[in-house]
Amino acid sequence: MWRARRICWLLAWGLCLALAGTARPARASEYRQLPPSTPTSLSADWLIHDAARNRLIFYLPGYHQPAHAYYQWVRISRNQPFPLSFAAQPGLSLFLDNQLIFNAKSATTYSLDLARLLPAQLAPGTHLLAVWQPDGSPALASFSGVSASSTAPGQAEARAGLAQPRVPAPQGQNVYLGFLLVLGLSYGAVRATYQPGLARIFQIDELFSSGADQQAFLAKPAFSLLNLLLVVLFAFSFALLLTALHTDLQNLPLLRRFFDVPETAIVARVLLYAGVITVFVFGKYVYVALLAYTFGLQGLVNVQYREFLRTTLLAGLFLPVVLLLYLSLNSGYPQAVAWAASAAIAVVLVGTVLRVAHTLHQYASLLNLHLFAYLCATEVLPLLVLLKLIVFTY
Repeated sequence: MWRARRICWLLAWGLCLALAGTARPARASEYRQLPPSTPTSLSADWLIHDAARNRLIFYLPGYHQPAHAYYQWVRISRNQPFPLSFAAQPGLSLFLDNQLIFNAKSATTYSLDLARLLPAQLAPGTHLLAVWQPDGSPALASFSGVSASSTAPGQAEARAGLAQPRVPAPQGQNVYLGFLLVLGLSYGAVRATYQPGLARIFQIDELFSSGADQQAFLAKPAFSLLNLLLVVLFAFSFALLLTALHTDLQNLPLLRRFFDVPETAIVARVLLYAGVITVFVFGKYVYVALLAYTFGLQGLVNVQYREFLRTTLLAGLFLPVVLLLYLSLNSGYPQAVAWAASAAIAVVLVGTVLRVAHTLHQYASLLNLHLFAYLCATEVLPLLVLLKLIVFTY
């Protein structure tokens, strides 16, 4: 009896040791190092530094915490192009074997050739590519190879060793034109259904009048089904233009934390931007109401937001025209058209603030320091943030 019990204990211990031995390699497989045989283009696998073991391990999204630096083994030859395209925030740096080869000065989408950026003291072959973002995490999903034929032969030498902002690809024009067609049909449907109300909102001569009709119009409620439809159409117009300009708003840390939309997903980016713009337009009412309560100016909330809404929607009618001109002239004059489109966005933003300030001045003089501080908090400060994010940064 004693021998049988002893044999059972030995069998149980042997089974436990066998299970522990089989489980250990499965856990260690998460930290398997990237094979030394490296491709001549980027792969979907990235490495991070394991400080405890002092080695590079596979980065598993959702398992490891986001890091500032990511690594990948690449094979570079000086006579073979290594095209690379990525979206970068200011400060993003690329290293080859711990030698700096690129630093992003502004937030945009870059295209470069790693073969031309290979330092002279490094021999062609296998090198460790490092992507480092000092104040956040790089947008790894945006890193991809670009076709070498997209650059004209005469421009290859002029762009040697320099990172250039990428010109928007022409294959997305069909998507933009399709969105514009849907947008025009939607405006036509709204006009046919709400013709009197639409004509009342978009009556330009009333913008510069101060009669009783103007005062009665501003006193009306700002939230209605017509205004909701017009805000959605304005958001889609603005989102189309921002997507065509490659503003890369999805690389902002706040948006990237909740949404990971690749650059090639044009429809998803348009929907994302449209949703953000719609939330901003309606959320401004809450923002204005809170500050008006703080400043003791609750009587100006409806008038201010109604004027903001009308001016914004009126300016949104010109955004599809700007986008159409951008798509038509972008292939011939990309830099000039991009500047013109950015200037149009700046005019829309600045013009809305000036119009709201003019309307508030009719109710109370802006020479009053209290009212002027309220205007700066509700209009000027959001304007500066939008100009920084949309116009000057991208």
